[in-house]
Amino acid sequence: MTNLVTHVMMDEPRFAQPIPNVTVAVGRDANLPCVVEHLGGYKVAWIHIDRQMILTIHRHVISRIPRYSITYTDNTWLLHVNQAHQDDRGYYMCQVNTNPMISQVGYLQVVVPPNILDIESTPSSVAVRENQNINMTCRADGFPTPKIIWRREDGEEIAVEKKKKVLVYDGDVLPLTKVSRNEMGAYLCIATNGVPPSVSKRIILDVEFSPMIWVPNQLVGAPSGTDVTIDCHTEAHPKAIIYWVYNSVMVLPSKKYKTDYTENSYRAHMKLTIRNLQYGDFGNYRCISKNSLGETEGSIRVYEIPLPSTPSKQVTHTTVESRENNIVPSSRNDTTKSLQTDVGYAMKNDLYPGSASSSSGPGGSASAASSSSSTSMQTSALPGGASGNSLSALGGSSKGTLAIGKSMFYTERPPNEYSSSVAGLMPPHRELLLLLSCWFTLGTGSYLAIRL
Repeated sequence: MTNLVTHVMMDEPRFAQPIPNVTVAVGRDANLPCVVEHLGGYKVAWIHIDRQMILTIHRHVISRIPRYSITYTDNTWLLHVNQAHQDDRGYYMCQVNTNPMISQVGYLQVVVPPNILDIESTPSSVAVRENQNINMTCRADGFPTPKIIWRREDGEEIAVEKKKKVLVYDGDVLPLTKVSRNEMGAYLCIATNGVPPSVSKRIILDVEFSPMIWVPNQLVGAPSGTDVTIDCHTEAHPKAIIYWVYNSVMVLPSKKYKTDYTENSYRAHMKLTIRNLQYGDFGNYRCISKNSLGETEGSIRVYEIPLPSTPSKQVTHTTVESRENNIVPSSRNDTTKSLQTDVGYAMKNDLYPGSASSSSGPGGSASAASSSSSTSMQTSALPGGASGNSLSALGGSSKGTLAIGKSMFYTERPPNEYSSSVAGLMPPHRELLLLLSCWFTLGTGSYLAIRL
């Protein structure tokens, strides 16, 4: 009797394995298997519990929804759900009509990738005045519920919550307070829920403000006959009209003027090149920036710089003889490229014409009366004339005056190389050495050495 019962129980239908839970993206196909052993003459049915709907009985489809179908292979009853909808999500029961009935349940999850709801979100372009507040909104649906994050397209940080800066902000609403022009640009609202693909919306934030101008150099000098370039930097949004004005007339590109404009977002760099500067080109130039919110200008003054003097012609070797000292300098190399004037020694009275004192030394005497008139230069080829040129023609108009480029040194005693020549001119306690070095560039000529 026991063996008979065991044999009968072994021949009863039973499920060989549970129904797996299946996840499928909306619009894709899904299959739910039900494996039954020893089915015999019993029948298998599929039921959608959430809808309380019988889908199939044995090999027949009962539901009127054409997306459901059934196949049987090797004890496996396979329910096909084609192009799954969100309504197909839920529990499915595989049932065998034994007495009592046996059944098992599996779950079909239909996931939906995120989708941004434009009608509930901020438009793709929005404008706000500088220093005002704005909230940008991004709504999305999907299953599971999507997560919304914000980031800037250029990778810069987002200033939120009293200027706290973050690279990524979480939430449907992005609050921006006291917006500045630096926050202008494209923002990305990204929705994700783990179901590919993630989606994003690009929202361009325009921050509007009246023009501003920055002038790097307000005073620019250049010689006549040359070209000069002046420039201005401007910031404005909406985009400004930028141009140059000279003498109340707009400057247009021509042979005289070249204009160049470089724009980057709300910034612009404007340049004006003035060719072959003439007398009428010097003056004030204005760079003007104008948009719907205002107008501003910058001023640049262009002034003339005198051209440097032309170098003189070549000068041949020249010597100067001092009447008081009868000292003739040694000859120099005629190929020297500069004219050097060395004023060797002079009395203190020579430096200060107001003094009438004189001094005598062991080897001779000198007076203040003769010091200003007895010195002469004998030149052989100075530019602009022959012999008889005075010292003032080279260095200045009066004694004790130094032209630009000269240097003067005082010492209690002259250098040793001059001591033998000067020993007879003045006593040691009255000695003063004045060395004036004047450099005159005279092409490739020689130099003139003067000793007093």
